[in-house]
Amino acid sequence: MGGRLEGSGDVSLQRLAPLDRAGPDALSVLLAPRYLPAFRTTQAGAVLMPADLASQVSGPIPRIIVADAEQAFLRVAEAFAARPEEGAGVAASAEVAADARLGAGVVVGPRAIIEGGVVLGARSIVGAGAWIGAGVVIGEDCRIGPQVVCHSGSRLGHRVVLKAGAVIGGEGFRYLRDGAGHRKVPHLGACVLEDDVEIGSGTCVDRGSLDDTVIGAGTKIDNLVQVAHNVRIGRRCLIMATTGIAGSCRIGDDVTIAGGVGVADHVVIGAGAVIGAKSVVFGPGVVAAGAVVSGYPARPHRAFLRAQAALYRLAPHAAALEALARQAEGPGEADGRPER
Repeated sequence: MGGRLEGSGDVSLQRLAPLDRAGPDALSVLLAPRYLPAFRTTQAGAVLMPADLASQVSGPIPRIIVADAEQAFLRVAEAFAARPEEGAGVAASAEVAADARLGAGVVVGPRAIIEGGVVLGARSIVGAGAWIGAGVVIGEDCRIGPQVVCHSGSRLGHRVVLKAGAVIGGEGFRYLRDGAGHRKVPHLGACVLEDDVEIGSGTCVDRGSLDDTVIGAGTKIDNLVQVAHNVRIGRRCLIMATTGIAGSCRIGDDVTIAGGVGVADHVVIGAGAVIGAKSVVFGPGVVAAGAVVSGYPARPHRAFLRAQAALYRLAPHAAALEALARQAEGPGEADGRPER
């Protein structure tokens, strides 16, 4: 970490914990001035902190001084979170097609199903009860969680993570009316997840109708997100829980979409844009590159805040405004209006 130790180094640290819950066996972190009161009462065995905060503290607790405490703590957390290597092999209760190709060091968990023509890259892990459909291609070092479904034709790059219950490459939701009701439109495209993509639990990414649905390299998608057919999401995007992205949207690189957002079909979101929580982006429309928008409908964030502030300022005067409106209309114009 390139840090500097102040205080005794004669401590044994077995776990990580927040300042207010740490004991002598725990390493904690001081990230901001608002946590200084918690530092003064902590029982932690040692505390990681940036240099600008180290000058504001004293006492017997060992302090590890680093340039970037958040990044340093992340590296320590990764070390604590590392799991022992699982023994390679296929569980006795798993079903693997004879023509499936499994790379070196692959793990296939109990009751998992690997259909014909699947390619599973080296050191990838398929969890218990997962179903990998015919012809799916999965790269190296992937982690497929329990009960994940990868429909036929899906393609995953290297180091892709699918958390429990994710569904990749299912049919999209599109119907045409005919005389008898709703007629389903076949979906002939694929679902492509590029390198280092992570998909959260319960998230569904539908395959394309003719073209592919594509999630760009390094993009991370939270739990319970719906990505519809033909959507193309760029690289390094962050998409938070319970967001819904309708069909044929185009989302640029480095976009952040906060929780609970709705994006209508055929919307284009430029690179680096930020969509605030619970916003609705109606389509067809364009969110400019680098824009920060929020609200219903989504608009520039500052405009949304001004509109909200104006609404709250008007609320106490609603009765007076109605009285003025009635006076302006005159008695004849108000006839027939229901009493309020």
